[in-house]
Amino acid sequence: MIEVLRAGPMTSVQDGGRSGWRSIGVTAAGALDGTSLALANLLVGNRPDAAVLEISLAPVRLRFERSVRIALAGADLDGRLDDGTPVRCWWSCRIEAGRTLTLNPTRPLGDVGLHTYLAVAGGIDVPEVLGSRSTDLKSGFGGMRGRLLANGDRLPIGVDGLADRLAQEPDACDRDGVPLGRPFGIRAPEWFWPKAAAGESAPPVPVRFVRGPEWEDFSLVSRRLFAHEDWEVSPRSNRMGYRLGGATLVRLKARSRDLLSHGVLPGVIQVPPDGQPIVLLADAQTTGGYPKIGVVITADLPIIAQVRFGARVRFVECDLAQARTALDLSRRYLREMAGIIDARLGRVSPTGSAVGSTSASALDVVSDPDPDPVSDSVSDAGSPSASAASKPEALPNDHGDPP
Repeated sequence: MIEVLRAGPMTSVQDGGRSGWRSIGVTAAGALDGTSLALANLLVGNRPDAAVLEISLAPVRLRFERSVRIALAGADLDGRLDDGTPVRCWWSCRIEAGRTLTLNPTRPLGDVGLHTYLAVAGGIDVPEVLGSRSTDLKSGFGGMRGRLLANGDRLPIGVDGLADRLAQEPDACDRDGVPLGRPFGIRAPEWFWPKAAAGESAPPVPVRFVRGPEWEDFSLVSRRLFAHEDWEVSPRSNRMGYRLGGATLVRLKARSRDLLSHGVLPGVIQVPPDGQPIVLLADAQTTGGYPKIGVVITADLPIIAQVRFGARVRFVECDLAQARTALDLSRRYLREMAGIIDARLGRVSPTGSAVGSTSASALDVVSDPDPDPVSDSVSDAGSPSASAASKPEALPNDHGDPP
């Protein structure tokens, strides 16, 4: 059990999302950054889509009533146990029963890093609703009774198979002889790396898109502005969508008719009457009528979801083939990291041999708690760059207006 001593203003239970229900108006919800969700879970031996805590604003303080392995992924936070031991992002470590973990905000190193994912071995074991443990904040179900966490909440934890093994074999080691109970870390995905020296302005965050169904409805000038100007992420953004500020996008008079409502998905870029784009995210409504100028490719949804308020993004056009290639690269990266981490956790494949013999170097896993996994791990073979992406998966809305 985890006791929430200080919930923070925006902490919720999220998993891989609620699929298969959009036809009856149920949004997917789920983690805004699916890559960090998967990596946090893999670091503790969970399924990539298991339920975690999504922390969007710190400080947060939690007390663990049983010994458990945890991992943090996503935006960097200053994590410390009550005895002063640091708990670092992108690391997997064991916390003993009765310990308190405090997560405080850190000084931003760049424009990417807004949401942190805390995974515990066994997962956050709240009841499933429609096949998911994710919190649907707008509809009020899933997670902790459909709401953000509050002080005093108690979260159940699922079964931790590695803890059971260590209880029986306290000296168990992985195939390289490293004790299974020892902390280890991984290199952060490249888009979290600082892109400018301290004191310098960071360049806009590149986000790839494919043209939307109403691309031709916009003037040539507006289309050029959309793809070549910077857009600032508004503080009015939320889990439904990111509101962007910049040039005013204008539709052609001959194509400015009202649209019928249509299905939309996360990633769709809608343009409401004020001409300022909205990128739909995990909690996006299921139907809408705003014109869709483009769709953020699936591989880049985790990137734009992590862009800080006030930071700038730059849309980069790609085609469907490039989007699919990017998605394949993202999926391959996660498969490779899963194999490497499983080997480090002493898990074995169905054939009985240790898994993890992939093309990514095992040096992507760091066992020394001193180096920074963002800059000091030795190989970047498994790290997907911001140029490797995914297929488009989205399409926008005015009925239920996002943020």
